[in-house]
Parts: sequence; C-alpha cells; structure tokens
Amino acid sequence: MTLTEQPRTVDVHDDDAPAKVADRKVKRISVFGALRRVWLPLVIVAVVAVAGFCVHRLQGVFGVHDDGSRSNSAAEDIKPFNPKHVVYEVFGPPGTMANINYLDIKAQPQQVDNVPLPWTLSVTTTLPSVSVNLVAQGDSDSIGCRITVNDVVKDERTANEVNAQTFCLVKSA
Repeated sequence: MTLTEQPRTVDVHDDDAPAKVADRKVKRISVFGALRRVWLPLVIVAVVAVAGFCVHRLQGVFGVHDDGSRSNSAAEDIKPFNPKHVVYEVFGPPGTMANINYLDIKAQPQQVDNVPLPWTLSVTTTLPSVSVNLVAQGDSDSIGCRITVNDVVKDERTANEVNAQTFCLVKSA
C-alpha cells in the first residue's frame, strides 16, 4: 500500500517528552494510493477468471466433454474385423526338397529347410494390413510359389531352371 507522509508538529508542553517528538512524521494510508499499487494484479486476476469461464463455456458449445475417467464397454468389446486368411504355397515335381524363407504375419523372417513339396502354410489374422513374402529354392528343375489371401490368388510364380528358385510377394493384403 502506498503511504503518504505529511509532516505534523506536535505541541509538547511536557518537559519529560523528548525533543524528537516534534520532528515525528505521521504516516497516512490513502485509499487511492492503495488502489494505485494493486490495480494491475486485480486486472490480471479478472482477465484470467473471464478467460477461464469463456473456455469452459466454449467446450460445452462445441461438445467437448472429458469422459476419460469413464470406461466405455463398447470400446472394450471390439470384435475382430475383416479377418484375413493367408495361404503360403510352394509346389514342384514329386520328391523335390526345398529350402523356404518367408515373412510371417508379424513380418518376422522364418526359415524351413529341406521340406518335401508341396508345402503349405495357412494363417489367419485380424491385422488391418499384412505384407507377405516367400522365397523358395528346390533341388529340381522346376519350382513354384503362390500366395492366396481370402481365396484370391495375389501372387504366383514358377521358375524352370537348374536348382530353380522363385519368390512371391504381396506388399499389402
């Protein structure tokens, strides 16, 4: 608060009072001086209060509600959507042995060595998208591969050469 000082002389007739009493200044508190000192913090508090109220009202107008603390049973009961049935196939002449490398549904490399043909692997997933890759090399002059997703052939290749090698690739199924 602002204090204003105005000198005031005191008439002292008592000999016991010290001489300094005459020089003493009496301090007065002015209402306008106090307001002059605290007006800025009061304005800041008022602006923050009005802004908070406006934000609260605008959230109601635009439909923003914080329901994060409540659990929604519909969100917890999500059923798998669009399941994909993926079939990897490697085929060749009877008695052919093959080394097969493929990416599984989680895109992890897998290897199967010296398996007799025909070879088939079937998997089902509910992932929104899968990338399927298959590489095979056999000990005969012919080998083929096929990738089928939901009974639709996505890629098929056949190689005819010595120790034939082939690959099939589906970037997104």
